[in-house]
Amino acid sequence: MNIFLSLFKKKPISFWIYSIVGFFLIINSILLVYEQFWFPVIIGVVFSLVLAFFSADKLLYIITFLTPLSIISANKDFNVGLALPTEPLMILFTGVFLLKLLYENSYPVKITKHPISITIFIYLGWILFTSITSEIPLVSIKFFISKIWFIIPFYFSIALIFKREFSSIRNLYLAYAFGLAIVIIYTTIVHSKYGFSEMTGHWVMSPFYNDHTAYGAAIAFFLPPIIGIAFEPSFSRTKKLFILVLFAILILGFYLSYSRAAWLSIVITLGLFIIVKLKIKFQWVAAATLILIGLFFIFQNDIIHNLSKNKQDSSNNLTEHIQSMSNISTDASNLERLNRWAAAMRMFKHRPLVGWGPGTYQFVYAPFQYSFEKTIISTNAGDKGTAHSEYIGPLAETGVIGLLTFIAIAIATFYTAIKVYLNSKSKEVRVWALSAICALITYYVHGGMNNFLDTDKLAVPFWGTIALVVALDVFYGNNREKTIVKCVSRNKSAN
Repeated sequence: MNIFLSLFKKKPISFWIYSIVGFFLIINSILLVYEQFWFPVIIGVVFSLVLAFFSADKLLYIITFLTPLSIISANKDFNVGLALPTEPLMILFTGVFLLKLLYENSYPVKITKHPISITIFIYLGWILFTSITSEIPLVSIKFFISKIWFIIPFYFSIALIFKREFSSIRNLYLAYAFGLAIVIIYTTIVHSKYGFSEMTGHWVMSPFYNDHTAYGAAIAFFLPPIIGIAFEPSFSRTKKLFILVLFAILILGFYLSYSRAAWLSIVITLGLFIIVKLKIKFQWVAAATLILIGLFFIFQNDIIHNLSKNKQDSSNNLTEHIQSMSNISTDASNLERLNRWAAAMRMFKHRPLVGWGPGTYQFVYAPFQYSFEKTIISTNAGDKGTAHSEYIGPLAETGVIGLLTFIAIAIATFYTAIKVYLNSKSKEVRVWALSAICALITYYVHGGMNNFLDTDKLAVPFWGTIALVVALDVFYGNNREKTIVKCVSRNKSAN
């Protein structure tokens, strides 16, 4: 041992790095010749374990960057699918985090007792309970466990990282945005080979995103934070120019996604952004919303009659594509969404309290479809998505309480972020609070028409942004300005 240490001291660190890398390449090359692929996997696992124990933030950066680039690997025999390599890394990270938590027996009480954390605990508790009462318990338990490996790394752990270093907020968003930019560039190149047609725009982002709706939702989610980063005072002009290029790539992908739900989410987010900036009182917004809802129910027959006359299908033409959003007479995508919603509501009526079980919709909804509501893309096999709604889906799977717990998370997050934005004296905190509000709104709006929180693509930024809101409130909120000043000063000197 002493001989090894003395030898190590005599040689520079770079020598040992090159030696280890060279040794790895030689061994791996020999094994590849014999079609043995386990060696790099073992090295990857060991490397990830070391990072999880001693540098958790680095591992989370890696997972975040890889999330847009992950690919689903499914086993049809066991009906199990994992996003590779991100979900195995999240599982490993979760295990290490729980072990360290048991060993150290310490975690900031301010986070665990925060109203948002309490709503998340209730949310997870109800998912666990309804997994026990589920029609297919095995599917529901797997669904619950996947929630755990999303929420522990990207809510409970990442909140601590945001506490230690304010710049980590920017770094995490940029990590995902860089990975997403790679996917956009790849998708755009493939798309160009088909003349940027609207139909091919539905699948050219494969295998990274399963369709254009999830792809569009992810891009829409990251537009507000990237704009927020551009306004950071600690950034030089060169770095801001780089952010501008990144933003342009996101805008290109956003437009070519042809995702009508994503476009609508950005329009509504812009409206709410104006409301927040103008500081329009909540009661006025609530009153206007209630009036609009009331008018819809009063004139619903006339509205539906007029919508049924719209026969504009999806198109390459921007105006026509927007018009197709309200086509409920011939547009197969819109009609299938209505079919799925109707089936989910019938499921809810049968089991209004506990639902059919988390994650079970696609396996049990077939008998609840009516033949006259089916479309050319309808299926009884449960292999083409779920309820297409982050609200109606949980209503069918976990009952009314399940839906209320998710809505409670949204309300608590929105209220906290607005409070931080209005009360903080730090420009950086206010920018990030507003960016978080806008990012989450894009998904809450999008969630009315699609559901992606059971995938790493949207679960990672969604729970990470909720953790950001909590971190801003607990660690950088009102009366904590000295902390943010120190962090920002340190970031400026580093830049």
